[in-house]
Amino acid sequence: MRLRATTVVAVRRADSWAIGSDGQVTLGEMAVKHGAVKVRPLAGGQVLAGFAGGVADALSLFEKFEGHLERYQGHLRRAAIELAREWRRDRVLRRLDALLLVVGPDALLTVSGAGDVIEADGEAAAIGSGGGYALAAARALCARTALTAAEICRDALHLAGELCIYSNDHITVLTGGAKEANDGGESLPA
Repeated sequence: MRLRATTVVAVRRADSWAIGSDGQVTLGEMAVKHGAVKVRPLAGGQVLAGFAGGVADALSLFEKFEGHLERYQGHLRRAAIELAREWRRDRVLRRLDALLLVVGPDALLTVSGAGDVIEADGEAAAIGSGGGYALAAARALCARTALTAAEICRDALHLAGELCIYSNDHITVLTGGAKEANDGGESLPA
């Protein structure tokens, strides 16, 4: 049986950014955990990252990515490109089953083991089984409201949790950037 299911969404607005995820972990056809945390701050909180896929794989990738962030002095795009390159070329890493979503002051990127580093169109990006629902909601909220990045993440995740059977409404949101838009991040079981 394979662990699957998640929804991770990230939003960049003006000089603030946020990333959030649901908390459901599914094994086969059964939800085995409801409050997993799939997002974390990196580089002293300047970069926020979330994962979809195997937990052990994602934790390995977080460590590798943080090493690249340190090596390239926090430059998000360069670190993401180097991670994707290493992930694709390394015999052990290329077997890892995960996607990363990373956001910081200068970029919002999806990183895969196939060597992809995809910069988001607009202010939002999402990954995981409920990612399409969350992305649609986040784009609509970005276009039609003045909500903060964190508020958009929360609202988009709530909607995805209602629609995707592999997502729930135990939401964790982390924030970065401008002080007035930074609510410090929080975990919100609904």
